[in-house]
Amino acid sequence: MPLLRFDVIEGRSKQDLKKLLDAAHEAMLQAFEVPERDRYQIVHQHPAHEMIIEDTGLGFERSEDVVVISVTSKQRTEEQKQKLYKLIVEKLGEKCGIEPNDIMINIVTNGDADWSFGMGEAQFLTGKL
Repeated sequence: MPLLRFDVIEGRSKQDLKKLLDAAHEAMLQAFEVPERDRYQIVHQHPAHEMIIEDTGLGFERSEDVVVISVTSKQRTEEQKQKLYKLIVEKLGEKCGIEPNDIMINIVTNGDADWSFGMGEAQFLTGKL
């Protein structure tokens, strides 16, 4: 936990997707200070016509490299969230060549009772996590 979902336009290689996921995980480790194996990532690839990601009037253009990252997480501070946004943009730029204007991130917050990692249990509530 957190759970990251990546929406991208289809056509990236397995190696490119691995770089993307590794870079985002590195940012998550630093910003949210999660354990190394606290890694839950899912990639959804779409034909280009299925992704319309505009700029909310901010004046920048998106390319075919656009990545939408949806993060589901327990509550984090505003500082942690801002650090995550910054680190993801830096790392995806450095490791994947993705421009900052092609990265959109959203965080959805939930609580301890909203997570079961398996076995039909809410491990945060049972004290196992």
